[in-house]
Amino acid sequence: MPIITSTQLALISQNLLKAAGASDEEAEIVTRFLVNANLAGVDSHGVVPNLTVYLQGLRSGTIKTRAKIEVRVDGPSTALIDGNWGFGQMACSKAMEIAIDKARKTGVGAVGIFNCNHIGRLAEYAQMAVDNGMIGFITANCEPYVAPYGGRTPVLGTNPLSYAIPAGHEKAVIVDYATSAAAEGKVRAALLKGEQLPSGWIVDAHGHPSTNPADLYEPPFPPERIKLAGALLPFGGYKGYGLGLVVDMLAGVLTGAGSSQDMASGWLTNGVFIMVLKIDNFVPLEDFKDRVDRLVKSIKNSPKAEGFEEILIPGEPEVNERERRLRNGIPISENAWQPLVQACKKYGIDVESLMRI
Repeated sequence: MPIITSTQLALISQNLLKAAGASDEEAEIVTRFLVNANLAGVDSHGVVPNLTVYLQGLRSGTIKTRAKIEVRVDGPSTALIDGNWGFGQMACSKAMEIAIDKARKTGVGAVGIFNCNHIGRLAEYAQMAVDNGMIGFITANCEPYVAPYGGRTPVLGTNPLSYAIPAGHEKAVIVDYATSAAAEGKVRAALLKGEQLPSGWIVDAHGHPSTNPADLYEPPFPPERIKLAGALLPFGGYKGYGLGLVVDMLAGVLTGAGSSQDMASGWLTNGVFIMVLKIDNFVPLEDFKDRVDRLVKSIKNSPKAEGFEEILIPGEPEVNERERRLRNGIPISENAWQPLVQACKKYGIDVESLMRI
């Protein structure tokens, strides 16, 4: 299993994106979001497996390079952004900046995005609000992958959401998860690694529970253009199903991006809804941080269940993993590494020289 540094992975990603037509700015920003996901241990949203899908999108014209990000509706606290089918990371980072600016002026900023390609790991954007001393919330819908509670065919997207809440001396609280039992990318990552899935993640084409990641997809494998044979399941039964439905209405219906049923199957697109809250429009920021610290400490110092040595706060595992991977490198399975090597050969990029940096 290759283990490479974040610098090496970033160089491979940037060179491939630029060779496929992306601008220097697009290649840098998209790569930053992808590599940060790998560093956090969220490989399903990292360079592998997403970069090869992005390259296919660039070749087909589904992802437009140098797309103009336009504010279609602009109010004191709200905005609606047209991503014009550029890179999702470009549109979403700009939208979060707008939401933060509006929250700074009015106390709250709410921004929607439509005509938007895949934005990647949501926590990266919510963290931007925390970096500005604010609370961040972001949610996104996508094409159908998830069966409703009681159903067996895809109707809803994985429809993830993320909250980011600043603390004082403690780590920020970062909640980030799909409303499905797992993100589709995690199933794809397991397929590339040759691993089985936990039970309760997927059903096959006949609606039968399965732990084989290949049962989610139609061949060939690994899937470059996603076409489902089975379906993901919502987490927590009807509870995850209900949250996923709400996400579809906020990120899809409210923004005009369309619900999961309006999106083309087989391509990674997102409707996005963002909200940022300026804390000191409610309570003094330092008081808020102190109270968050006290709450976090009380949780971490509470009695441990049998088999547990530590109680972690949401977002803490990713921070710890980032420190480990910055120190030890990023592991990539051979099945995931080879498509990157082949892509480099296709675009005339000397991957061996990049690996020596």
